[in-house]
Amino acid sequence: MKKVLKVALSIALVMGATSIYAQKFGRVNSQEIIMSMPETEEMRTNLEAFGKELEENIETINVEFNNKFQEYQKSANTLSESVREMKAKELEDLQRRSQEFQQRAQQDYAQKQQELLQPIIEKARAAIDKVAAAGGYLAVFDISAGSLAYFDEMALTDIAPEVRKELGITESAAAAAAATPAAAPASGTK
Repeated sequence: MKKVLKVALSIALVMGATSIYAQKFGRVNSQEIIMSMPETEEMRTNLEAFGKELEENIETINVEFNNKFQEYQKSANTLSESVREMKAKELEDLQRRSQEFQQRAQQDYAQKQQELLQPIIEKARAAIDKVAAAGGYLAVFDISAGSLAYFDEMALTDIAPEVRKELGITESAAAAAAATPAAAPASGTK
């Protein structure tokens, strides 16, 4: 009886060990996937146009301030004390409004970027989920998140090609996206 129990236990351990090795783990670089999606290029174009519009508004305010400041400097000696104080106050108010607008513009730019990027991220996640489920993966690690301290690249299957295929991204577009740096604001005003 003990011999049968030992054999059964041994078989159970072997079966358990082989089932652990039978689990599939995958890896994907979601950032690379997102950057190679055609929607990302459209997002960049829209974001650049939005940023340019904000910069033009900031420039208009700065030109107005500079014009008023030059006018104030030219006529400061000929103005009465009360008029000079009033003009100086106008300049301070205009400068404060300009700073407030720049801060709001930065917030608006960040909000617009998130608004445009969110549907792209969701589409990529859905494709990753679909490929992972269809491939029977136990887990897929996103290496772009930097949450892994170590992984054996050869032990994990890179599912990025399948995700790109699911999204209809050609390999040439993926290669071009890998060579392009991530979108970032060009100046502090965006």
